[in-house]
Amino acid sequence: MPDHARSQDPAVQAQLDRLWSLSPGADVLGLERITRLLDRLGNPQDHVPPVFHVAGTNGKGSTCAFLRAALEAAGHDVHVYSSPHLVRFNERIRIAGRLIDDAALAALLDEVLGHAEGIGASFFEVTTAAAFLAFARHPAAATIIEVGLGGRLDATNILRTPAICGIAALGIDHEAFLGRSLTGIAREKAGIAKPGVPLVTMDYAQPLREAIARVADVAGAQVLPRGQAWHSETRRNHIIYRDVLGAITLPRPSLVGSHQSRNLALAVAMLRHQSALTIPTEALQAAARQAHWPARMQALSDGPLTRHLPAGSQCWLDGAHNPSAAIPVARTMATWRTQGASALILGMLSNKEAGPVLSRLGAMVDLIVTLPVPHHACHAPEHLAEQARALGYHAVSTQTPAEALDQVAAHFGRPANVLIAGSLYLAGQVLEENDELPQ
Repeated sequence: MPDHARSQDPAVQAQLDRLWSLSPGADVLGLERITRLLDRLGNPQDHVPPVFHVAGTNGKGSTCAFLRAALEAAGHDVHVYSSPHLVRFNERIRIAGRLIDDAALAALLDEVLGHAEGIGASFFEVTTAAAFLAFARHPAAATIIEVGLGGRLDATNILRTPAICGIAALGIDHEAFLGRSLTGIAREKAGIAKPGVPLVTMDYAQPLREAIARVADVAGAQVLPRGQAWHSETRRNHIIYRDVLGAITLPRPSLVGSHQSRNLALAVAMLRHQSALTIPTEALQAAARQAHWPARMQALSDGPLTRHLPAGSQCWLDGAHNPSAAIPVARTMATWRTQGASALILGMLSNKEAGPVLSRLGAMVDLIVTLPVPHHACHAPEHLAEQARALGYHAVSTQTPAEALDQVAAHFGRPANVLIAGSLYLAGQVLEENDELPQ
């Protein structure tokens, strides 16, 4: 089933089963189907509150989390559409600050699927239509929309006039759809540009900047890149952000990792370059402390899974599944080798390139334990372990997160720093088994 969508609510599960039976069973890029479906539904996407539209290879989810935290700190109700979910399908649709409840979700999916006959809409397209329908029917001050895959042909790109658009970090991912050319990927992400709507970006290498600028110019959008239209400097305990409106000082984010300072700055730049809402500086500062985004260097709590480790251990969870995501995670882990025992527990989908991720994260630990990603086509744990050993790392394979943590405990016999990574689907399993459902 796409994204292993399931629900404990029978009415929701019935609709998810129905969706699976009707959809093509895979991601299909293009705007024709979503256009037809939304037209049948009365084009709800044209009636949602002001939209903050965010694309990117890595960091777009965290950027959306900072946007939401800032908007809510300013006293605004906010709709959010994100993907994938980690444990419950409901996580994809947040209405005025709250996850959609089961009754509303079941009714929405039933309504959308009732209009989808004969279109061949994909899982993501039906979900996107349901989100737009929900957002159009409930009042809020703003809507945050995370791009699913790419940008130009992503179902969310049916939006006509967002309040502002943003692009987070770029890298190679989803090669089957976007290819391995970074400039090509940059062009696809820049496809969310709209006439007269500011497009806020990070600072990329010159070929990527030029590719984005060309797409934006054709669309009639002004590009506002970091390093030119806005600046951010991360210091030991704070961030200095500057643009034409002046300079502000922001706390370092509570989200772990130096890369989160850049994601926070991107969110701040988007908020300060839009005109739909007024956001005071105090709300931007609060966002740094209050934003939460699960499975992004998340410290797991004491729970059924983490109790498999020796007392005093720290267990972290991150969905890093490509080289560009692994780089900042490895940077965060850099001190582990001097702090005692450390381990990486890794499971990856078969369509992801494991070698570069193993190289970067494996270098930071003493032991690698591999495992499968449940209910998805994935790298065989034994094969992942063989790749790790070929790189010179000590590696063993297991079948479940509990077994992996038991391996770590048996290997060291003392407290350890442990990272579980490689897939957001694996992260969802870990959160569920540790009784930490995202809220």
